Amino acid sequence: MKNNDFIDLLKSHRSIRAFTNQQVTDQVVDEIVESGRWAPTSHHVQAYSILVIKDEERKKDLATLAGNQSYVATCPVFFVICADFYRLKMASEKHGQSFEVGEQEQALVGAVDAALVAQNMLLAARSYDLGGVMIGGIRNDPEAVSQLLGLPPYTFPVMGLCIGYPAQSPNQKPRLPKRAVVFKEQYNQMEIDEAIGEYDQVMKTYYYERTKGKRSDTWSELMAQFLSTPKRPQVGDFLKKQGFISKK
Repeated sequence: MKNNDFIDLLKSHRSIRAFTNQQVTDQVVDEIVESGRWAPTSHHVQAYSILVIKDEERKKDLATLAGNQSYVATCPVFFVICADFYRLKMASEKHGQSFEVGEQEQALVGAVDAALVAQNMLLAARSYDLGGVMIGGIRNDPEAVSQLLGLPPYTFPVMGLCIGYPAQSPNQKPRLPKRAVVFKEQYNQMEIDEAIGEYDQVMKTYYYERTKGKRSDTWSELMAQFLSTPKRPQVGDFLKKQGFISKK
C-alpha cells in the first residue's frame, strides 16, 4: 500500500509551546485561515469567527487572561476561535423571524463548529512545517477576553491556537489503548478497567522518562485529581449573559 503522508501527519501530533523568532508570512496565515473556513459546519450556519492576533501587547494580555501561559505571548501568531451567532441574529432580524438560541443545543453547535475550524487550521499550519498548541485557557475569563477583543452578544471564545516555527521537538504523548475508546456496534464497558490499568503503566513510564525520575504519575491519578474540582464555573454565567442556554 502506498504511504499516506496525510495520515502520517495526523498521527504525529505534538503540542508545540516553544517557537523560533522566524515570522509566519501573511500568505501562510491567510492559507491557515482559509483552511479553517472550509471545515464542516452544522446546517451551514457557519457559527464561528476567527480572530488573528499579532499585536505584541494584545498577545501579552491574552497570555495573562489564559492563565499566564507565556507561549501565547511568544508565538508569532495567536488565533482566537469563537462560537458566533451574531451574524445569525442579524439574518433573523433581516427576515422578521424569531431568534432561538437559548437552548444548550445551539451553544454545542457553535462550540463544535469552532473546534472543527481550529483543527483544520492546526493541520494546515503543520503542512507548512509550523507547530502549535490549542489553548483552552482562553475560557478562564471569557468576559475579559470578550471585552479585549470586542466580541458582540451571541458570541463566546471557545479556544485559542498558538502557531509558529517549532523550537522544540517533544516526545509524542501516548494515547489511551484503542480498545478503551473504539467499539464495534455497541459500547463495551467490560474493556475499560483493564485498559485503564494498562494505560496507567504506559503513562507512568512516560512521565518518569520525560522528567528523569521526577514524576511517575498515572493517567487515572491525574484525571481523578483534575476532575475533583469544578472547572470554569464562570463560563455558564457568561454564556447566559451572551444569550445562550437561557431556557430550562
